[in-house]
Amino acid sequence: MTDESPDDIDLSDPQYYLNRELSELEFQSRVLNEALDDRNPLLERVRFLAIFTKNLDEFFMKRIGGLKQQIDAGVTECTADGRTPREQWEEAIDKARPMFEQQAACYREEIRPALAAEGICICDYGDLTPDQQSQMRAYFETSVLPTLTPLSFDPAHPFPFISNLSLSLAVLTRDDDDQTFTRVKIPQNRPRLVEVDADGDERRFVLLEEVIRANLDLLFPNVEVLDTAVFKLTRNAEVRRNEEVAEDLIDMIEEVLEQRRFATVVRLEIEADAPESVRRLLVEQLDLDEREVFELEGPLDYREFMDLTDLDRPDLSLDSWTPQPHPRLTGLAASNVGTDGADETIFDRIRDKDVLLHHPYHSFGETVQEFLDAAANDPNVLAIKAAIYRTAADSKVIESLIDAADNGKQVAAMVELKARFDEQNNLEWVRKLEEEGIHVAYGTIGLKTHTKTALVVREEEDGVRLYSHVATGNYHSGTAKGYVDLGVLTADRDIGQDLVKVFNFFTGPSLDEEFRKLLIAPVTMRNEFTKCIRREAEHARAGRSARIVAKMNALEDPGIVEELYRASMAGVEIDLLVRDICRLRPGIDGLSETVSVRSVVDRFLEHSRIFYFENAGAPEYYVGSADWMTRNLDKRVEAIAPVEDPDIREQLRFVLELGLADNRKAWEMNPDGSYEQLTPDGDRTINMQSILMQQTLAARKRNDVYRGIPASHPDVPETLLVEPNPTVMRPADAPDPQSLATETVSAVTDRSESANGSERGTEQDASTEAKSTADDAPAALGNGDPQRILDRFPSKWYVPDSEHYEYAVRTPNGDRAYRKTPTAAANLVRKYYDTR
Repeated sequence: MTDESPDDIDLSDPQYYLNRELSELEFQSRVLNEALDDRNPLLERVRFLAIFTKNLDEFFMKRIGGLKQQIDAGVTECTADGRTPREQWEEAIDKARPMFEQQAACYREEIRPALAAEGICICDYGDLTPDQQSQMRAYFETSVLPTLTPLSFDPAHPFPFISNLSLSLAVLTRDDDDQTFTRVKIPQNRPRLVEVDADGDERRFVLLEEVIRANLDLLFPNVEVLDTAVFKLTRNAEVRRNEEVAEDLIDMIEEVLEQRRFATVVRLEIEADAPESVRRLLVEQLDLDEREVFELEGPLDYREFMDLTDLDRPDLSLDSWTPQPHPRLTGLAASNVGTDGADETIFDRIRDKDVLLHHPYHSFGETVQEFLDAAANDPNVLAIKAAIYRTAADSKVIESLIDAADNGKQVAAMVELKARFDEQNNLEWVRKLEEEGIHVAYGTIGLKTHTKTALVVREEEDGVRLYSHVATGNYHSGTAKGYVDLGVLTADRDIGQDLVKVFNFFTGPSLDEEFRKLLIAPVTMRNEFTKCIRREAEHARAGRSARIVAKMNALEDPGIVEELYRASMAGVEIDLLVRDICRLRPGIDGLSETVSVRSVVDRFLEHSRIFYFENAGAPEYYVGSADWMTRNLDKRVEAIAPVEDPDIREQLRFVLELGLADNRKAWEMNPDGSYEQLTPDGDRTINMQSILMQQTLAARKRNDVYRGIPASHPDVPETLLVEPNPTVMRPADAPDPQSLATETVSAVTDRSESANGSERGTEQDASTEAKSTADDAPAALGNGDPQRILDRFPSKWYVPDSEHYEYAVRTPNGDRAYRKTPTAAANLVRKYYDTR
């Protein structure tokens, strides 16, 4: 805590805010590092070469394209970091250029030779044997040539349209004394990596553009081919129309998609040895600034290199991972069974206790999809509602909604047509749903619907019950295998009623401004998060425990950054796990010295959002769809849910603490916005995603684990509270000496009162001290065998502050098991600790 008051620091000063675009490029540098890191398996490095290309393509389409639009419109307003659009555009391009050069050098100097050494050769056409060249010429003539359409530029032909992200071959030809420029598009419906017959186990490939280049005499007979150059264009994706004047949102989206095809070019990538005449012609005809030209050695696009990762070479790959069933959702009855006292269904399990889903550790198909399938086929389900931002092209989620409608359920779907780069896919699903008679809402003026929620309304013996799914990720079976996301299945009526209001907004005139539990953007979320941050600051000023731990994709909103600065100046310990953009500068004396920022980049994309507020020992946990970005808080419909179940809190605690302990894939931010990768301390390597995979498998094998993960690891200290500080267990009519209770709490609880303390390492001492304290206590009144067992092991259990459970038993591996009755608690204590 600093002696300086927040009022003495001008928190609007641009020096305290990092630039959004440059911070995004810092993240992309961390992605590229996964390709550079020779500790990773070779094909994993290839995969990240492809991912980096895809990410930078989107960055130029969205971010650079948006900046160029602002420049063309004459916008000079500065962002929170004090930069104009032109300054951001220039700095971002200058920062990206060496990253492309680094990618190309990594491929040429490391990855391509390493692949060749492993029998996977990416060959130059000239390195093929005569027989292999003959084979490629025959392949070109029969399978490629018929698909090509050369487009020439001369007085008789206008300059050809060149589509976004397409790879092209510029060909200069001469007929008599006239030179002609012709563009040949590399066909995207042919394999980019063309396999060549090879001897033995070796796999040989040649790039399709090289096959075309080597056989141009078949495409351009009777003319002289002077020179060639491979190039690629990136166009602006930030094409918008005014929603206020659009008569039909579907028509507007279709028009935007059409306009995007012809949008302004924002980048030209071209071979480093391209003829100057070709380079000059492209710059002139595409109206490019020299800064927008990237001359690169090697392949210009690595996206299709992802195909190499499908080769059967486990020795060059990470261990495979198959998403697992959730222990709480196995052994269920078929989805159309469960009425009239039949076997348990998924609804019985959810009604009994909330369920935390963690993808891709848990299978999307056997959890979320099963939930929707069960709802579609259960005769007691009255209605299903779902908000879909992105979904798979062959979405089973959509099929479940259609099945539900066919089965007579009321079905409503909110499909966001403005989900960038998924507009066409979503348009097709809207038409399909409407053809099936399902009511579809597809957007609201001025807002995107980004919430990932579903609601099932079910008739039961005690009345209508609401089952809710609140998640951080999309209803997309494909991304659920590669994105780390969370989802809560709950029968909490307050959350269900809140979702009723949200879904009514999609089809009704306005969004309610009062909710029972959910934090809803754009109406309550910003205010509620601000209150939570300010409350932590007040606790810190009063000397109470105060801490914020938040995991998200991006921290961009200047208002939230300012609140975090003020909380840090008040003494709040703040740990941020921010995968991508972060405007906040950590570690600045007098401003953010209590703040740390980490980013984890690994095989799965970290996409979950978890928010923890210690609240003077009465902690609060939240999960949901929103990052701390202005667009999420003010311009999108988002949902964040509080988590009250102690078992789910334990799992969230573990994920946060594991992220803060990771020393293999984590990066720590410096005050200047740069990052340094953490390294293992000796042999103690902590890899968050690897441990979570191990935990998921362990949960499947243990009959007594009802969580998705056990939530305990010897190398991960527990410093976050799951519930308010517990009190010592005693019968209701036993003496209640306050001082004894206070002393026993401090001895028994695993949680250190120090904000930085770890319960492990001192656990044995704490247990001994607690036993000594209990021996001096007044004798507890007899309560049968269960109480005698509990009295004998006072340090092994306590009373949690929970609406669901009366007892919390400490397990030998450091976990906790919650029970509702003294007999159940005593049986567990006896199982673990009574060795007589």
